[in-house]
Amino acid sequence: MQIGLFDHLERTGDRSLATQFDERLEFAVAADEAGFYALHVAEHHCSPLNMIPVPGLWLAAIARATKRLRFGPLVYLLPLYSPLRLAEEICMLDHLSKGRFEPGVGRGVSPYELAYHKIRHEESRDIFKDAYECLKAALGSEVFSYESGRYQYKDVPMPLRPLQQPWPAFWYASSNEEGSTWAGEHGLHFTTNGAPERAKANIDTYLKALAQRGGPAQPKAEFAGGAAIGMMRHIVVADTVAEAERIAKPALEHHAGSLNWIRKRHGVSEFANRANVHRGESFEEWRDMGMVIAGTPDTVVREIERQVGVTGINYLITYLFFGSMSAADAHRSLNLFRSEVMPRITGL
Repeated sequence: MQIGLFDHLERTGDRSLATQFDERLEFAVAADEAGFYALHVAEHHCSPLNMIPVPGLWLAAIARATKRLRFGPLVYLLPLYSPLRLAEEICMLDHLSKGRFEPGVGRGVSPYELAYHKIRHEESRDIFKDAYECLKAALGSEVFSYESGRYQYKDVPMPLRPLQQPWPAFWYASSNEEGSTWAGEHGLHFTTNGAPERAKANIDTYLKALAQRGGPAQPKAEFAGGAAIGMMRHIVVADTVAEAERIAKPALEHHAGSLNWIRKRHGVSEFANRANVHRGESFEEWRDMGMVIAGTPDTVVREIERQVGVTGINYLITYLFFGSMSAADAHRSLNLFRSEVMPRITGL
């Protein structure tokens, strides 16, 4: 099993954003040195949940700060982009990283964020599908044409080409049946979230569609079966369970507040179901659902083994630096995860 890293880079308020950027770059370098497979970042807009709403700009810095770590947005919100301009960005990032770029694509889960950009949420899935086909046409041709009701390009020269041919492997994240099916039908690498049983349902849906397709569009030998099947988990490792939970509880509850911030701003007070992932506002609710794992190396390993057994994933995407967590606490957790947890779970 491969181990990845995820980050929203949300606003904490207790230190400058410039400091947060420095901390996260240093953390990415540490993850690179620890042998993590990839760093995935979110794209959100107009919310303290995400301070890198232009992920390509941030990832250009990651490309130059790291050596082996693969990276990409999980996901680019395709309805917000010109497919041609995004194709050029993808090519640049692929070359800046010497072929380590891993782009995820999606439509965006927040109707409020899409509305700020004048995109109707009920139309966003159709826009996404159209934009994805257009993006592939741009990446896959030296001169490309594409025509739909939304995008019209004719004989556009593409002297900037991807380093990975025909293009970097695409990823898709979904927590519902429709998205999981689409990802499998198109052969993308896949990640999901939610309690293990819910994640397993999404994974099964994806695998059924992938099998009917005949396999991934761009197989990866480092993943059993050629397709990455990932799940995200917030993880804190410490010398004692009490110490891990002391760090995790305020950090996780800050993060839960960031996830719900934009909904509350629009008068939606309940937290029950965001993007088809049932969560809660307290650390205890997340822990009981298996979505945050905090403890000693032994307890963390046992819980990861349990969840891998339930879901069948071959890619664990860890969330090790989140919410209001300090850089010092995050690095201590990373060091324990690297030395005491990773060697015991990579063979799962």
